[in-house]
Amino acid sequence: MSGAGETTSTSEVDVVFIMTELIIATTNQGKLLEIRELLSAMDLKITSLADYPDAPRIEEDGKTFSQNALKKAATIALYTGKLTLGEDSGLEVKALGGRPGIYSARFAGPGATDKKNNLKLLRSLRGVPLSKRRARYRCCAALVDGRGIIDVVSGQCAGLIALRPKGANGFGYDPLFFLPRYKKTFGELNPAVKGKISHRSRALRKIKKSLQQYLRSPL
Repeated sequence: MSGAGETTSTSEVDVVFIMTELIIATTNQGKLLEIRELLSAMDLKITSLADYPDAPRIEEDGKTFSQNALKKAATIALYTGKLTLGEDSGLEVKALGGRPGIYSARFAGPGATDKKNNLKLLRSLRGVPLSKRRARYRCCAALVDGRGIIDVVSGQCAGLIALRPKGANGFGYDPLFFLPRYKKTFGELNPAVKGKISHRSRALRKIKKSLQQYLRSPL
């Protein structure tokens, strides 16, 4: 017990800083790695659905990317009561009427691999010249906590669908997504460059602003 007149120096006081947890509502390791990198400068403890194995399964039955992103975020935020980021993204090809769109991950069927999806895309565009293979990657991201919706944002990146896959970087349709400005596919592009120009990076830059405001706001 301290005697009268004794003081406790500030150096003897333990200051505990509790980092805010942000759950990324995905099981896709490629997306998770990119999101972690894009948000790496923020004071956040980033987790994913792998850390919540008992979380409810989310059926992506929305008609738009934003609906799917919001459903993912809201479902996990309600289940955990924690800050959650839901993201949905995909490829839209003009010559295919915007397909595969929200079905990008399962273009070749339920549980399809990236390779099978890429092969189906190439078959669907057989005979179409490069100049008519215009496409865009789109991403929608939703930020939700236990109290409600914080923000829903989007980003996109335009390019062409290459005649054959090139490069081993990235995931999904990256080996086929060709950017004329760089004369490379996302699969060939340096990940640091992709991290500045991709649909996901453009959406996440907007989310970062919302996160900064959220972290500054009083509880």
